[in-house]
Amino acid sequence: MCENTSYAMPRIGDKAPEFKAVTTQGEINFPSDYSGSWVILFSHPADFTPVCTSEFMTFASMEKQFNEANCKLVGLSVDGLYSHIAWLRTIKEKIEYKGMKNVEVNFPLIEDITMEVARTYGMLQPGESSTKAVRAVFFIDPKGIIRTIIYYPLSLGRNFDELYRVLIGLQTADAFSVALPADWRPGDDVIVPPAGSCGVAKNRMEGKEDMKCYDWFFCTKKLDKEKVLKTVLKK
Repeated sequence: MCENTSYAMPRIGDKAPEFKAVTTQGEINFPSDYSGSWVILFSHPADFTPVCTSEFMTFASMEKQFNEANCKLVGLSVDGLYSHIAWLRTIKEKIEYKGMKNVEVNFPLIEDITMEVARTYGMLQPGESSTKAVRAVFFIDPKGIIRTIIYYPLSLGRNFDELYRVLIGLQTADAFSVALPADWRPGDDVIVPPAGSCGVAKNRMEGKEDMKCYDWFFCTKKLDKEKVLKTVLKK
């Protein structure tokens, strides 16, 4: 691969770039192997590093929670397969952190020693490091479309409550055709689409519709937590 090859970073709304890779769970064809499921594809800088270890333990401990929301986890770093295997074994056999111990990582961790996948997905940020992937997170929907992209630097571990909130929020927005306000969590009011006519706007402002309007363009309605979770979670 020529080092001068340029890569267009994927964007929200793009189809997730396809690749075939060796992982700790066998070979995968991405994203076709995950058709019908949400996927969180995330990169980490290196095996046997403390921040990454804390993140993998957290992701593994939350894997069931993500799976119940129809979401699969796929990790990546530019380390080799045997390094991945040794590191994950060390995590299970030796590391205890914040009450987590004997943590087994069952989701695939991609070997990317050529950095081909990392380059394709814009996970290499030369200003941060030209040899290690930053902490990139791609949320990919069941149709293989990128819906959210989040980047963290090497020095800052990810907020996993926020990653889960984003997943549930994306599914909620899709299922109920709504938008979600700042700091939204299941059970909070949701934002209804803007009024499409003067008549609808007038009715909303006069309280003729079942919603709360702060002005003609900003209206919310209640959406029960139980209804949200019943819709997005597999029980």
